[in-house]
Amino acid sequence: QVQLVESGGGLVQAGGSLNLSCAASGSIFRFTQMGWYRQTPGKQRELVAMITSGGSTNYADSVKGRFTASRDNAKNAVYLQMNSLKPEDTAVYYCNARRPPPWGDYWGQGTQVTVSS
Repeated sequence: QVQLVESGGGLVQAGGSLNLSCAASGSIFRFTQMGWYRQTPGKQRELVAMITSGGSTNYADSVKGRFTASRDNAKNAVYLQMNSLKPEDTAVYYCNARRPPPWGDYWGQGTQVTVSS
């Protein structure tokens, strides 16, 4: 069973930075891609950033230039460096890992990020 454990969330003032971590149980080479999603009450979960097994990244327009996704294969972990945070970045952030069929998506438990104005 795949386990993903996020950490690094918290409360920060607007303009500040946070670095989220996601530790996977076992090798992350199993996953075709890993990503970060976020969700606020009453809204759908949205993709924030994604990084493939080859290291390619993709970002939501709202975070381009401010957030950076990275991975450390030796530590079986992915990270999300968030700079220039805005109040609208406030959300629960979830780590996602995707394996090809017949498997699918795996999710962490989420970590709260709150940006005060």
